[in-house]
Amino acid sequence: MSSNITIKNWALEDRPREKMLYKGSSALSDAELLAILIGSGTKHETAVELSRRILADAGNNLPKLGKFSVDELVKRFNGIGPAKAITIVAALELGKRRNLHEVSQTEKITSSRDVYKLFQPVMADLHHEEFWVLYLNRSNKIISKRRLSQGGVSGTVIDPRLVFKPGLEVLASSIILCHNHPSGNNSPSDADIQITRKLKKAGEVLDISVLDHLIICESTYYSMADEGIL
Repeated sequence: MSSNITIKNWALEDRPREKMLYKGSSALSDAELLAILIGSGTKHETAVELSRRILADAGNNLPKLGKFSVDELVKRFNGIGPAKAITIVAALELGKRRNLHEVSQTEKITSSRDVYKLFQPVMADLHHEEFWVLYLNRSNKIISKRRLSQGGVSGTVIDPRLVFKPGLEVLASSIILCHNHPSGNNSPSDADIQITRKLKKAGEVLDISVLDHLIICESTYYSMADEGIL
């Protein structure tokens, strides 16, 4: 496409906003959806072309794009200023939160895969560690889910009192622990194993079972229950 042809010169049905209006959001490509967010391109490329360039730099991988900070987007891409970068980051964050809340509070957890599917979109692209807990009833249905702490690249601090206090409040019968490894290595550290065993013993006293502890990475996970550590 010639660099002096803008989206306004395209056929009406090819313009992203109009295309969404008439055909629905599912008819748009990732680049077209991103173009709607950024609104405009540069003198040399349309918003769609700029969006394609951004996506290509992220390997056409939305989770990877979600790892870019506002500063990174501004520095990496000509045509993306702070306002556009903030819009992109905010939209991707909303997508992550939607994935978290799409799981019904009454959904039953039947395997470690269920937990991974719940938390992978939320935790896999973080640059820091976060520690979450699922609180379940006797039927393994979700009562509540809480982010209890977040830390640096290499770890986060877990206080057993903070883990079990919400469980007592909601009368949980069991809990599932979950944290991410920003490094992409899903193997548990000695500290991961020690805190898991410590929490399991504390749970036995309180009659709240620790069913599992998952380590979440972008494309894989580790389940201590599946691996026989619990």
